[in-house]
Amino acid sequence: MKKLSLSTLITAFIFSNIAMADKGDRIEKHIDRKGDRIEKHLDKKGDRINSRLDKKAERAAANGNLKRAEKLDRKGDRIDSKLDRKGQRINAHLDRRGERYNKNH
Repeated sequence: MKKLSLSTLITAFIFSNIAMADKGDRIEKHIDRKGDRIEKHLDKKGDRINSRLDKKAERAAANGNLKRAEKLDRKGDRIDSKLDRKGQRINAHLDRRGERYNKNH
């Protein structure tokens, strides 16, 4: 009878460890997806802003205001790259957090 209960305890222990590993993997995947969504959102936002400023720059150039056109173009590129870097930084942070959680649990 004691051997049966010991084997039952060992089996329960093994399955509980497997369940904890699954929980860590699920949470890591969830955090990764969240980071990817944030990065994609910021990338699209930067592209929209850059596109809008490029249109303004084209209108300024068509009206003969080349300095303003160049300034608007640089501003759009700067904002786009800034938002891209921000998205990558947030995604990398969340990836590290997911790996840490999976490692600890």
